[in-house]
Amino acid sequence: MTSTLPPTKRSLPIALIRAREGVMAPIREMLAETRITEQQWRALRVLSEYGRLDAKTLADRSSLLFPSLTRIAATLRDKGLITQTRDDADRRRQFIEITPEGQKIIDDRATQAAQIVDGFKSALGAENYETLLDLLTLLDPGPAD
Repeated sequence: MTSTLPPTKRSLPIALIRAREGVMAPIREMLAETRITEQQWRALRVLSEYGRLDAKTLADRSSLLFPSLTRIAATLRDKGLITQTRDDADRRRQFIEITPEGQKIIDDRATQAAQIVDGFKSALGAENYETLLDLLTLLDPGPAD
């Protein structure tokens, strides 16, 4: 046993994984009937919030690797939930936008998603909830906005 490592109960990576599972469980339950994945939900949420984005910005704001976004975007496009267009000036650059059908998925679950957030705020306390978000932002290596 190595004494230089913290106990696993106090390991930040393990604690974050456990917390992620606790946070994602109700979201997975909410998404079960939609036939979209957590990653697809994130992409749709970001597009709903920000509007039309280039693929790289969408990947960054959705916390997705660019190659994963390429696959996810193709699936969402095939489902009619997004549109993809090429930039006229730079044909390598692609823009992605949510469709009314994609927006309906977000809108239909907005109340339930807000209730999930309220549950987290209730469990942590509103101030602790905001503090936790602020602290996690300190560990974020990339641009979110």
